[in-house]
Amino acid sequence: MLRRLALAFSLITASAQFHSAVAEPFHEEAFVPIGGAQQWITIHSANIQNPVLLVLHGGPGDAISPYAESLFAGWDRDFTLVQWDQRGAGRTYGKSRPSPESTISVERMTKDGIEVAQYLTQHLGKRKIILIGGSWGSVLGFHMIHERPDLFHAFVGQSILVNFRNDLSASYDRVREMAGAANDQTTVTALESIGPPPWKTLFPQWRIYRKALMAYQAKLAKAPKVAMQIRQDYAGPAERKQYSEAEEFSMFNFWSGRQPTSKADLESLTLSGPLSLVDLPALATEFKIPIYLFEGEHDLTAPPSLVKAYFETIKAPRKEFYLVPGNGHEPSQTMMELTHKVLLEQVKPLTK
Repeated sequence: MLRRLALAFSLITASAQFHSAVAEPFHEEAFVPIGGAQQWITIHSANIQNPVLLVLHGGPGDAISPYAESLFAGWDRDFTLVQWDQRGAGRTYGKSRPSPESTISVERMTKDGIEVAQYLTQHLGKRKIILIGGSWGSVLGFHMIHERPDLFHAFVGQSILVNFRNDLSASYDRVREMAGAANDQTTVTALESIGPPPWKTLFPQWRIYRKALMAYQAKLAKAPKVAMQIRQDYAGPAERKQYSEAEEFSMFNFWSGRQPTSKADLESLTLSGPLSLVDLPALATEFKIPIYLFEGEHDLTAPPSLVKAYFETIKAPRKEFYLVPGNGHEPSQTMMELTHKVLLEQVKPLTK
């Protein structure tokens, strides 16, 4: 049974425990004060002596905590796995619903992430930790390692969003091209009716584009899917309702910068939120820690050609790029297995 330890848990006692020569499992789930809000953090390890791996979920707003046991099955034998429900996501949203105007931004989320990393190094008695993030989590990860490289052994990114506007334009062009090649006149007509991005409003253009994107992504992504199973204590109606509300909250505020006030207002939302300003090349191309990037061969959301182009400009102590066959934007079993292998063989030795 999972232990829920109080936040008053003594850091002195913890440090003594974690530096013990005896390997022992460790399971902790608690709300932790981060950036002025109570944020949900879970820590699971078959051996607390293992390196700490902080997972940055995507979305924004798609907390991984409910599915972590299946998505990262077996990883806790090699790493101390940390899931963090970010501001506006999962149980953090339920406990500390943020004011979007002041707290939903890349800058605020980066500060939160750095504070989480600092908490983990102190709480678990570690000098540094490993950082991994996918999709939106990759954006957050690059910002975190740029601000505080001293906190991290390495960064592992999956399905990297390089530049929101360029990614969106390249994705639209690719889906339009595929629909034309398939003689799918219905989709071609729908895409031509909204025209290429950037669009003046978020809806209905986004809905039309997203429908076509998902249909063609499904045709391409043939790598075996991860058997995602929700943990029982996250599966109740109240938890699921809270999760959905958090997803919606994050989507509106990251994509458009505000919550709609009515159904009519929904149609007037623009693509002008924090996510629309993402531009990793403008952030940095030089990093002080090793970087490992995993990109789906058929990722339509984060086109691999743009990811590889950014990768080529990166200067780091070490960098590796892996193109995963048959993978779309969501991580497949193939991507997860390859990521785990690289973590074990190349990243874990860096923590010695």
